[in-house]
Amino acid sequence: MNRQRILEKIRAVGAEGKGVVALYNEISAIVAEEAYTDAQVARRGSCACYLSVEFLVGRAFYNNLMEAGILEDVQKILAEKGVNIADFEQIGDAALGNGGLGRLAACFLDSAAAEGLPLYGYGIRYKYGLFRQKFEDGYQTEYPDDWQRFGDPWSFRREDEAREIAFADMTVRAVPYDMPVIGKRTNILRLFQAEGSPAAEKISEYLYPADDTEEGKLLRLRQEYFFSAAAVGELVERFIVEHGEKFELFPRYNSIQLNDTHPVLAVAEFVRVLTEEHRVPFPKAVALARQAFNYTNHTILPEALECWPEKYLKKILPHILRVLKRLDSFARREFSSLGCTAEEAAQMAVKSGKTYRMASLAVFIGRRVNGVAKLHSDIIRRDLFPAAAKYYPEKFCNQTNGVTQRRWLELCDAPLASFLDKWARGWRQDFEKISALSKNIEDGSAISEFIAAKEAGKRALYEAVKKRDGAELLPNAIVYAQIKRLHEYKRQLMTAFAVLEIYFQLKRGELPDFAPSVFLFGAKSAPSYFRAKGIIKFINDVAAMIAADGEVNQKLQVVFVADYGVSYAEKIVAGSDVSLQVSAAGLEASGTGNMKFMMNGAVTCGTMDGANIEIFERAGRENNYVFGAEADELERLRREGYTPAAYLAQDEDARRALEMLQTFPDERGYYKELYDSLTVGASWHKPDHYFIFRDLGEYVRALLQINRDYQDRRAFAEKQMKNVASSAYFSSDRTVRGYAAEIWGLCDEK
Repeated sequence: MNRQRILEKIRAVGAEGKGVVALYNEISAIVAEEAYTDAQVARRGSCACYLSVEFLVGRAFYNNLMEAGILEDVQKILAEKGVNIADFEQIGDAALGNGGLGRLAACFLDSAAAEGLPLYGYGIRYKYGLFRQKFEDGYQTEYPDDWQRFGDPWSFRREDEAREIAFADMTVRAVPYDMPVIGKRTNILRLFQAEGSPAAEKISEYLYPADDTEEGKLLRLRQEYFFSAAAVGELVERFIVEHGEKFELFPRYNSIQLNDTHPVLAVAEFVRVLTEEHRVPFPKAVALARQAFNYTNHTILPEALECWPEKYLKKILPHILRVLKRLDSFARREFSSLGCTAEEAAQMAVKSGKTYRMASLAVFIGRRVNGVAKLHSDIIRRDLFPAAAKYYPEKFCNQTNGVTQRRWLELCDAPLASFLDKWARGWRQDFEKISALSKNIEDGSAISEFIAAKEAGKRALYEAVKKRDGAELLPNAIVYAQIKRLHEYKRQLMTAFAVLEIYFQLKRGELPDFAPSVFLFGAKSAPSYFRAKGIIKFINDVAAMIAADGEVNQKLQVVFVADYGVSYAEKIVAGSDVSLQVSAAGLEASGTGNMKFMMNGAVTCGTMDGANIEIFERAGRENNYVFGAEADELERLRREGYTPAAYLAQDEDARRALEMLQTFPDERGYYKELYDSLTVGASWHKPDHYFIFRDLGEYVRALLQINRDYQDRRAFAEKQMKNVASSAYFSSDRTVRGYAAEIWGLCDEK
């Protein structure tokens, strides 16, 4: 990119009489157009293609200007025009994702561009983002997120490259919009918008439409096929233009990464296009698919492993159903030739009963299959895909997740970044150099400056919470944060129970030296997820009860911020002292929030789950707070029997916390269902399915130990600094280099 030309154009922009939105769009367009020109020139040769139903890119302006190396220059130019660059913070996020899956995809694109690797994203350009969240009487209420209301200067509509996607009952136009991804090279995130008819437009209207009806399930199926087919169609067409129909070369130039099971229909579409449109023999088409496709598994939870009933496929995708049937037969013949038992073949089969399993198809076809943390990769080999791991061991590998330090440290935490410039020189250019901080951890001056940097980050967080939610956080408090998608296995409910236990102890006068503590939550529940919405309401009720209690409200505070998203997360990770990562062991594949907090100097209070394990290994258990049952113990309890009542009988405060579900008013029935799920179970699970009461006592003790340790501020700062110094491994730069070398086979083009 020609940075000088960009800056000259920005200097020529007149600011007088222009509103913030108009000025934002004009400056953004200047940078975007220059970057997009570079991206079109750069696309040649081998590349990797990242297919994901989510890309949670967040606010583009500051990150893109930073990546272009002009953020400070533009800030000065605007100041000369009487404009504060911080005013652009009112421009909302592009919330085209739900959580870690979509944010990881965005981090990967960022890191690939920074590393000079050709990685191109493909997804859906939703008209509305996830949803805007408000709390009304403590209940979550959802409103449409019109993320384009300020304009979209970072996207380029490519009408000339639109293509048609066929369903049994309609044909839909997939119109690509390209977003440049800036770094040492400029790549592209291509998002497809569905057009043609009102029914067609619904396909790209909402991220994750409710699927509690057949209509909703069919819409999700349409979404997944829509963008998968559009991506495959483009890649095959582009290949033919450059290489003709020498399809044996296709895998050399295209490595396709399936980000979870949502895009796995791309496999069937690829085989269909080659066999039906280009007369490639079916076995050869399958062989090419097995060289080109790779699969990342993000979860072992059954509800996240896409399975499509045959009746749905027959109704709207009969041409894909034909291919899936052939793929299932092809796979079963191979299983037979390998000597698989009937049980093993059934485990691996694409079709099970009258349902087609996308994870099984992805594992059978994928050249490489990876988990996203060491423990998770071990679990998918041992428990999720054991037969495949036995017969195709070479497929399986691990690539522990990462996050981009540019957005999640350099951009979001300027005080800490400036501190590191002095005590870990060169970290911005080479993140491995952040480890140099280790040599300075015992330096008195370094500790003092680190504490000052953390306090500056905390002040910015306090200001953000006051501005956005109207809440005044307790002064001089420890900030514990749990921000992530609301799901039972992530156990936000356990944190609420732990806070209640601390509240009860404070009321009894048992914690005379308790340091003021803020428990900060941020999460959205899927609109149809009944229990998750009940947990949000419960946390808000706990918050209101504590706030109204004059005996404790200067010591303890709970705040659930509304409409949590990427930009809010940037403030929270910079201003928090403690990262709460408390999922039931064995269920969180990796987590990436844990990494963001670590980079910003928060200690982790968590279970031995996901990437927590690797954080504890690298930063030291002594510099974090580990509690709870490990995965093997929970597996034993599942087999031999788990009785939450036995734990409750030994902990009166836990019983009192549980009983609050029967104390707080709730006219919608959330609390009764939650209470029953914990005490008597439900149709699909036994009581306390996620082992809250097994771990609750240890969790409370860990939180209180943190409270005591924090009061020796300098010693606690040393723990925090050790986490920062050990965070280089958790950069997504390292992760994408691993993908490029081990999975995609890309040469480093830096």
